[in-house]
Amino acid sequence: MRLLVDAGLMNLAERFASGDFPAILLTHFHPDHVQGLFHLCWGLGKRIPTYCPPDSEGCADLYKNPGLLDFRPVRKFETLREEAVTITPVPLIHSKVTLGYCLEHQGGRIAYLTDTAGLPPRTEAFLRDWQPAALVIDCSPSPLSVASKNHNDLTLALAVIAAVRPQRAWLTHVGHELDAWLKDNGRSLPTQVCVARDGDVIDLSSGMPAR
Repeated sequence: MRLLVDAGLMNLAERFASGDFPAILLTHFHPDHVQGLFHLCWGLGKRIPTYCPPDSEGCADLYKNPGLLDFRPVRKFETLREEAVTITPVPLIHSKVTLGYCLEHQGGRIAYLTDTAGLPPRTEAFLRDWQPAALVIDCSPSPLSVASKNHNDLTLALAVIAAVRPQRAWLTHVGHELDAWLKDNGRSLPTQVCVARDGDVIDLSSGMPAR
């Protein structure tokens, strides 16, 4: 099965056929994570469960005109199921109410954590105990002398990875500055850390790229 995590792409209706994914998981309501919904919501067909943080503001008029989208606010650390996937929302640190998602399917585990600057202590403790094989984590700028309040720089992302100890970590939400920095310094990353790229497929049992 497929689950769509965030909806920043503007061409979702062209990329996916009706019914391709039974549900959507939204980390937060900043436009770069939900802008694709403004087109998708006007489609025809069965309503799509859209799990989201309990943010009363949402984004623009999505709540007022949800169309196909069945918004379902979730509670942190309260597990839900979507078909064969177990989903546990965890709170993150960002300028809007933001949740990461811990997904488990047939014993494989992946944590998707964006956008965030570090982790709340309870989230970090949960992840250490839960032990995801794969950790996908926000890492926008290169190492900063003054930490951002909304996004991990590389130093903070690596500290989170060291604390959680996944088998494999994937850096996402990579900014242009970090992309340029990695071209010169990418070989200095720890061996279990890689940069996520469009089209990557992850084996949930090992956290490694699927073959």
